[in-house]
Amino acid sequence: MNAVITVPEPRNEPQLTFAPGSPERESLQRRVGELAAEQVDLTMTIDGVQRMARGDEIKVVQPHNHRHVLGVARQAANEDVADAAAAAKRAAPEWRALPQQERDAVFLRAAELLAGPWRDTVNAATMLGQSKSAFQAEIDAACELIDFLRYNVFFAHKLLGEQPLSSPGVWNRFDHRPLEGFVLAITPFNFTAIAGNLPTSPALLGNVVIWKPSPTQQLAAHYFMRVLEAAGMPPGVINMVTGDGHAVSEVALNDADLAGLHFTGSVNTFQHLWRTIGENISRYKSYPRIVGETGGKDFVIAHPSADADALHTALIRGAYEYQGQKCSAASRAYIPRSIWQDGLRDRLVASIEEITYGDVSDFSHFGGAVIDHRSYDRLSGVLQTVASDPDCTVLAGGKADDSEGYFVQPTLVEVTDPEHESFWREYFGPILAVHVYEDDKFGEVVAQAADIAPYGLTGALFATDRRVIDRTSDVLRFSAGNFYINDKPTGAVVGHQPFGGARGSGTNDKAGSWQNLVRWISPRTIKETFVPPTDWRYPHMG
Repeated sequence: MNAVITVPEPRNEPQLTFAPGSPERESLQRRVGELAAEQVDLTMTIDGVQRMARGDEIKVVQPHNHRHVLGVARQAANEDVADAAAAAKRAAPEWRALPQQERDAVFLRAAELLAGPWRDTVNAATMLGQSKSAFQAEIDAACELIDFLRYNVFFAHKLLGEQPLSSPGVWNRFDHRPLEGFVLAITPFNFTAIAGNLPTSPALLGNVVIWKPSPTQQLAAHYFMRVLEAAGMPPGVINMVTGDGHAVSEVALNDADLAGLHFTGSVNTFQHLWRTIGENISRYKSYPRIVGETGGKDFVIAHPSADADALHTALIRGAYEYQGQKCSAASRAYIPRSIWQDGLRDRLVASIEEITYGDVSDFSHFGGAVIDHRSYDRLSGVLQTVASDPDCTVLAGGKADDSEGYFVQPTLVEVTDPEHESFWREYFGPILAVHVYEDDKFGEVVAQAADIAPYGLTGALFATDRRVIDRTSDVLRFSAGNFYINDKPTGAVVGHQPFGGARGSGTNDKAGSWQNLVRWISPRTIKETFVPPTDWRYPHMG
């Protein structure tokens, strides 16, 4: 086809509200019931074929009802990962030779399928398997993932349009090649959108992928693979393997054709993967691209000029939505005494006491359970520690119960010592530590908060004084890759707030922008001279 291709202008997917009596509420509740009544074989997908892995059984349960098994997966064995790598390599030549607009069509179709006939299924799977409320699932599994698919196509075409300058008689151009080899995508439990974006963004640009989702996100990942297949994804382009990743580390990281790692997860796991790649560096055909987002200890700092009403809402939503299991969740706050004592403390406590976590199929709950027993054990241990710590006063919550589901109450802790571990250790749960400072100490508090944690992901400043906003933004310039003024530190929207942080939070390659996509190409520069010289002598030699 001879044409200069333009792609549809992307738009952010509108969020459904699931208000009582709405048709979307009834439809989603029906699909939640249907999926809850099934027990699915959670297969791998290798070379377009679904099959169970060779290793031990993994039961995928509802976190809010851990006796309820949603499906069964198996640990991928070394042979399974080797099969996935081989399938990716076989698929690579044809996939990278496909015109960009044909690859675009797969992902644009996937976005429309997800927005329409598959919406309830992927939302319901996210609710049941990851214990998200209907609205949290909607903004994640539907809207954000749809946005990634649409906007990545748009950003890719802008990126491919970037070409070098040419002088008279010369035509210079970029051939935006995919990486030579396969990309390994390792994805987390907490966002179906991230789990979908990490394998699809490299694939869009002609790369082939091995995708290893988190076992606790496997249900939604299973159905998203079906969406990609329905959209026309050729076999072998994205190969999904199941399990905890030991075989992936042993096989994929030792493969000479490893071309890139796209990761979201824990700091320790990311550092292990990076270290292993470094140890194997001499065996690879190319230096692997490493893109990772790990975690955060995200702050909210309030100035005495802050709007207390807006601050109250931001703290509740920022800290306790999805049980605090967002890498961007507010987990430490610095509040001036004037605002704290003038009603904010009591309002926060009262609001937290109204929050209910429970079975997410009951739409009246604000949230569900934490993801699994390991998370529950860690968080309940934190609650026991702060309860006996003389520097800490538990103002609300502070209890946990795993008799039916892995429930941890939304917890507010006032902490006198700003050096306390609650201000630098990532808890990844519904625990908000607050340090109350004297109003005239704002500058000192900001300076201390800027560097106390090893992370640099998100943070928020609440103030109405523009001089304060300007000065404080500068002090906190390297403390957060996503910085919010008078808003909660969560809720980045694709195309509007590209997401990522530096320091211990990752490589800051900004998912939801061209800056992430550029990591998955390896440009070739082509120079064509139309009338080349025929005399080897230079003029100065005359």
